[in-house]
Amino acid sequence: MAWKLAASSLLGSLHIAPGNAGMAALGTCVPDLDPADAGAVERYVRRHDIGLVLIGPEGPLVAGLADHLRAMDKQAPLVIGPGAAGAQLEGSKEFAKSFMERHRIPTARYGAFGTGESTAACAFLDGFRPPYVLKADGLAAGKGVLICSDRAEAEAEIRAMLDGDKFGAAGRRMVIEEFLDGIELSTFCITDGSTYRMLPSAKDYKRIGDGDTGPNTGGMGAVSPVPFASPEFDDKVLNRIVIPTIKGLAKEGIPYCGFIFFGLMKVGHEPYVIEYNCRLGDPETEAILPRLRSDLLDVCISAASGLLSEVDVDIDPRAAATVVLASEGYPDSPITGREVTGLDAATSRDRSLIFHAGTRLQRGKTMTSGGRVFACTGLANTLTDALTEAYAAASTVTFEGKYHRTDIGRDVL
Repeated sequence: MAWKLAASSLLGSLHIAPGNAGMAALGTCVPDLDPADAGAVERYVRRHDIGLVLIGPEGPLVAGLADHLRAMDKQAPLVIGPGAAGAQLEGSKEFAKSFMERHRIPTARYGAFGTGESTAACAFLDGFRPPYVLKADGLAAGKGVLICSDRAEAEAEIRAMLDGDKFGAAGRRMVIEEFLDGIELSTFCITDGSTYRMLPSAKDYKRIGDGDTGPNTGGMGAVSPVPFASPEFDDKVLNRIVIPTIKGLAKEGIPYCGFIFFGLMKVGHEPYVIEYNCRLGDPETEAILPRLRSDLLDVCISAASGLLSEVDVDIDPRAAATVVLASEGYPDSPITGREVTGLDAATSRDRSLIFHAGTRLQRGKTMTSGGRVFACTGLANTLTDALTEAYAAASTVTFEGKYHRTDIGRDVL
C-alpha cells in the first residue's frame, strides 16, 4: 500500500508506522509509533497535519482506531478503515457467521461455543462428517483455523481451546463449521458505506509446504486474476455476497468506510463465504495492487469523503503472481537477524517487484526481522510468465535459511 500511495500525483508526504527497510525509500518511517496506541497516533496526526490515515492491520481496526481518529474535535483526518463495529466482520467469527445468516449470504453451516461448553461443542460434531473445521472466534494472526481429519483430533483441539489456553483470548469462543469441498479464492472491494468499487480477485496459498501440506501460515504466495472465476461466477459473488454485505451493514446501522476482503470457497459453480477481513489481505495485496491502474490515493480520498461514486477503478488486464520468501523455521520459530543480499539485482528487473515484510536496516544493511521476509511479484501478459518473473526475482534475493514454496499457481494453470 505504501508503494502504491507513493506513486500518487496527489501525495504531499507519506508517513509509515512502523515501517521497514523497504518502506524507508517510500516515505518517512516511524518505527516507534505503535498503531495500537490510538492516543499516540492522534498526537502524530496532529503534529504532522496528516490529511488521510489508511489503517492496514486488523488489530487497530478491531480496537477502534478508526473511531478514535474520526472523533477528533479538530484536525480530524480522512480515514480508510471501518470502526470497531464494522471490524467485527473479522474480529469475531461468530459475529460474521450470524451476520451472514441474518442477510442470507451463502456460508457453511456452523455452531458457536464458549469457555465451559466443550462437551456441547464435541457433541455438535455429530452433525458433520470429517474433516471438521474449527475456528477461534477472535484474532489469531491468521493461524486460528484448524482443519481436523478425524473426530478424536477435533475433540482434542476443541478442549485445547475451550478448556485450555490455545490461541489465548481469541480461542475462548470458537466456531465449528461444516467443511466445504471446493477451491478457495478471494475478492476485494472498497466502499464508502453505500457505493463500492471492486478490486481484482486473487488466490492465495496458506500452507507452508508444496502441495498445500504442513501448517497454516499468513500466506506463502498468490496469483491474480483467478483463472477459474468465470464472469458468471463473479456475477454470483457480486449479487449474492458483495452487495448483500454492504446493504446488510447499512441496514444494521454499521458505518463502513474501507476495504472488505471476501474469503470465498467455490463449491461446484457456487460461491460461499468462509471469512471476511476488514482490510486488504496479505499476500494477495502484493498481487492485486500492481494490477490497479487507478491512483490509490484518489480512490481512498473519494471513499473517505463519501464520494466513491464519482471515481472509476481501472484494472490492468495482465496477470500478477507473488512468491513469499520466508525465514528458516517459519511459521513456528522463525530465525531472524540474517543479512539479505541481491536486492539491487532483483529490483532492477523490469517486470518484477520486491515488497519488504519482515526486514529492518542495521548499519546500512538489510536484515531479516520476521517470519515472512519478502513478497516477490511478477507482472506479465500470462500467469505462466508472471510466475516465471516472480520466481526469477525470488532466486535473486538471498539470505541464510531462505525458504519458499515451489508450486505457487501450479494448481490453476
